[in-house]
Amino acid sequence: MTVSLASELQLPCGAILPNRISKAAMTEGLATPDGRPTPELERLYGIWSDGGAGMLLSGNIIVDKDHLERPGNVVIEREPDDDMKARLANWARAATRNGNHFWAQISHGGRQTQKLVNAHPKSSSDVALALPGGQFAKPTPLTKVEIADLVNRWAVAARACKEAGFTGVQIHGAHGYLVSQFLSPRVNLRDDEYGGSLENRARFLLEIVAAVRAAVGPDFPVSVKLNSADFQKGGFDFGDSLQVVKWLEAASVDLIEISGGTYEQPKLMGVEGMEEEEPQNVAPSTAAREAYFVDFAKAMQDEVSVPLMVTGGFRTRAAMEQALESGAADVIGLGRPLCVDTDAPERLLAGADELARYEDHLDLLPPWLGFLKRFQMLKAISGFAGIYWFYQQIWLLGHEGRVDRDFPVMKAFRIVDARNKRIMKERAAL
Repeated sequence: MTVSLASELQLPCGAILPNRISKAAMTEGLATPDGRPTPELERLYGIWSDGGAGMLLSGNIIVDKDHLERPGNVVIEREPDDDMKARLANWARAATRNGNHFWAQISHGGRQTQKLVNAHPKSSSDVALALPGGQFAKPTPLTKVEIADLVNRWAVAARACKEAGFTGVQIHGAHGYLVSQFLSPRVNLRDDEYGGSLENRARFLLEIVAAVRAAVGPDFPVSVKLNSADFQKGGFDFGDSLQVVKWLEAASVDLIEISGGTYEQPKLMGVEGMEEEEPQNVAPSTAAREAYFVDFAKAMQDEVSVPLMVTGGFRTRAAMEQALESGAADVIGLGRPLCVDTDAPERLLAGADELARYEDHLDLLPPWLGFLKRFQMLKAISGFAGIYWFYQQIWLLGHEGRVDRDFPVMKAFRIVDARNKRIMKERAAL
């Protein structure tokens, strides 16, 4: 049977995705200063719902207000009050108005929480981020009591989202956030039952999965986002990832999204990292393909049957359908293209061949100044300025229902940075 972008997908829990395109999780920064959904989030996700994707993933919904991924995250750290319940329900209603799924990505920033949010973040261990600029403080190791509390918070958030009308949840275990910090032998230096062996380092994630499954029941989709590798020397590698996928399959996870990288090595964004990329023992064709993680997913599919979603780099329908037909992916995740061309899924399903690559034109440093990237601070600013340009498009969609393809990159960097600082000042005043 030929699998195409328009094919349905039945998940192990019985839920059915209407097609194979998902809007990948992207941070929005549109919540109130105290972490509540807003009309701007409703407008944004209503537009994305109308765009034709079979499933939408939210940006980070955080389980601890002191460990935001960025200012403006939605926060669910305890049973929601009536106002929060209504706001979550309004968001879910807008995001599913076209009959698609809407899943909540639940997360915790850990040591990747900026200083302007928390000067004393928690992590698996006290290993600081190796990034220039001093934006991230050295973390404090979580106690076992704190770990148990966080596991429960994931369950509380998942149940709250289900009751609000979300149709699934995703546990964020990738990209260097807290769960990923526990999985990494480079970051997790604990000597208790949460550190050392891979089985111990995966304990936190598997406890979260078990608690979330108990909270939402057997018929509700539970997903995990997992790094195929951190691409760092001494970090979480492909062999580790494959074993964790096997454990997740046994733990009744319905879909695993394969990604990769951390803030130090932002492979997920196609941005050059702070160190040389650590090679992985998989088929060497990944670099020649437009999709970053296809070969990793294909290697996993040879050993597991759990559905896999692949996000990162897809721009042509041919590559997407090749990934589906070859068995490398069951769901195709699209991120940055939908920040500008919100109807991209609908156009792909109608036969469009290719999506625009806006990121190709967003480098602050033109090629003739590329030598300046040997300075780590300039390399970081150049990379994140392009990311902030997409943040600005999301802000425009949420506030005004439009995009601005000609928005200056440096202006976006300044505006988003100032907006983050303003949100934190407003939150401190609450």
